Amino acid sequence: MVTGDASPSAVPLWVIDGNNVMGSAADGWWNDPTAAAARLAARVARWARTTDARLVLVFDGAPDEAISASEGGNLEVRFARRKGRDAADDRIVEEVEARYADHPEANVVTSDRGLIARLPPGVITHGAGGFLRGLPPA
Repeated sequence: MVTGDASPSAVPLWVIDGNNVMGSAADGWWNDPTAAAARLAARVARWARTTDARLVLVFDGAPDEAISASEGGNLEVRFARRKGRDAADDRIVEEVEARYADHPEANVVTSDRGLIARLPPGVITHGAGGFLRGLPPA
């Protein structure tokens, strides 16, 4: 956990593959993916209130107010810029590359091997299931 005042370069960056994290739980998320994404965003927002880390939660699909409602403070909620295969992965890579210079401790949460292979060297990866289990409940 990171707390206290810190310069931007000292603040860790966490970019979270929201759909991959949702998919790591066999909790019926597929019955209502928007509601599941909103629940995940709420859990990440609870974690955000305990850390100074910069958090970016990325989802597939068009922006949705129910999901974005948790955004604020050090949590940003982003959506893929286009439709189709690997659209959210592209957005995650963009977010990491755009911020890596300012946040040399960059973390990406995903279990997607293809996405992991596209990340810049030095990025720390965390499995989706373990991350989800470590989040506070909604």
